[in-house]
Amino acid sequence: MKEQEFLAELKEMDLIQQALGVLEWDTQTGMPEDASDYRGEVSSYLYGKYFAKKVGPKMAEVLAYFSQHIEELSEVGKASLTLVKEEYDREQAVPNDLMVEYSKATSKAHHAWQKARQKKDFALFYDALKENVRLTKELISYWKKDEKTDYDVLLNLYKPNMTTEVLDDVFSTVRDGIIALREKIADEGVKPRTDFLNRKMTKEQQRKFVIKVVQDLGFDLNRGRIDDTTHPFATGINHRDVRLTNRWNETDFSMGIFGLIHEAGHGVYEQNISEKFEHTPVHEGASMGIHESQSLFNELVIGSRKSFWQKQYPFLQECAQGTFDDIPFTDFYASLKQTQASLIRIEADSLTYILHIIIRYEIEKMIFNDEVSVDELPQIWNDKYEKYLGIRPTNDLEGILQDVHWSAAEFGYFPSYALGYMYACQLYYAMKKVIDVDQVLSSDDYSPIREWLTQNIHQYGASKKPNQLIYDATGEALNPQYLLKYLQEIYFDVYQINE
Repeated sequence: MKEQEFLAELKEMDLIQQALGVLEWDTQTGMPEDASDYRGEVSSYLYGKYFAKKVGPKMAEVLAYFSQHIEELSEVGKASLTLVKEEYDREQAVPNDLMVEYSKATSKAHHAWQKARQKKDFALFYDALKENVRLTKELISYWKKDEKTDYDVLLNLYKPNMTTEVLDDVFSTVRDGIIALREKIADEGVKPRTDFLNRKMTKEQQRKFVIKVVQDLGFDLNRGRIDDTTHPFATGINHRDVRLTNRWNETDFSMGIFGLIHEAGHGVYEQNISEKFEHTPVHEGASMGIHESQSLFNELVIGSRKSFWQKQYPFLQECAQGTFDDIPFTDFYASLKQTQASLIRIEADSLTYILHIIIRYEIEKMIFNDEVSVDELPQIWNDKYEKYLGIRPTNDLEGILQDVHWSAAEFGYFPSYALGYMYACQLYYAMKKVIDVDQVLSSDDYSPIREWLTQNIHQYGASKKPNQLIYDATGEALNPQYLLKYLQEIYFDVYQINE
């Protein structure tokens, strides 16, 4: 067997994945409502073909041969073999029919979720979610190897080598630190002025502003596009076709602007993975935690810098055509960093954001440790919001139906956001050692920031594990104290608190 045969097989699998990626993007952006069943059938058919190749006899032959002749592989071949073997070991015992059923169920669940959102009624999503949970539990029985808990199995799908034991400890540190910061802000802080935040800024005005911003941040529109959807996402079909989606609110400009800045972080990552890895499983993010570190670096690190907004505010005023001309920069910037309890995760401020993730993490652990049934979830969700944030959803849309992830059976994904935020802050402090970040953000050229991230994160794709990637980039393992340090720096400044 030659390496070219192995790489050709990987390319064929990648081409199927690209087709599935376009279909999924279309499902969430423009597919007619009544096409759901047909789309589910074609997507599950293609996924069945892909899955059969991933665990088929050809891949078994590849693994058997190259495990004994690893020296015959190039750098790309070796990195690919490592990832293929991990996938094969996890998936090879799973019946193909089960994976096809799983693919079809998630396609139908997305449609059910959309209808439930329209009616603000969890009951319309209940059956689909229950089926996604059932199928995921059945898959865990095949996937589980040495993991201590069933939920650890799901964590490993998105964050290799991560465990609930580690997350429980990290989340405890972060939760306590954030609660302490919120208490100090409530006791000593001077609230920023926010009365102008709901002034109307049209979708077209917001788009004009934020499209220039994401291009400044490094997103290449010659290799990407931007569309509207119910729940924002980014998808890399390939590094020359990276698609961002967003939603808009004309009386809450921050939602659309920060939403697209977030998704552009994913997009820049996808566009800057080394081309030598294309058509292999290495040509994707190292993990979803690393992927989220890039989107949250854009949204919550760069998007929190006073220097960034001092540079961009005149252009925002120009785009808004007079709407904010009477608002001084200092008031505008401080308003963006107000902190208050909110119900919607993707609209949460950068201080309370992780509390939203912890709520989802705790609920998912309960689901897969068989501690709760699906019909109990809305009540549990609402109770946890009251416990952690002191507010309670009044309907299912602002409660359990707000996220798209469970319709796609992406259980175990949510902690990626929290890890990504911690990684992003750690990367920022490492970057500061060699780049004057605020000086760059005050200039007309942001490329030094993107180039540092490409050099240290983007280019490697999945050729390094997340913990190795972060260690190599920052000189230490994951350290949640950088997140707490960054939050204190930003919020004590805005709320005029002396440290």
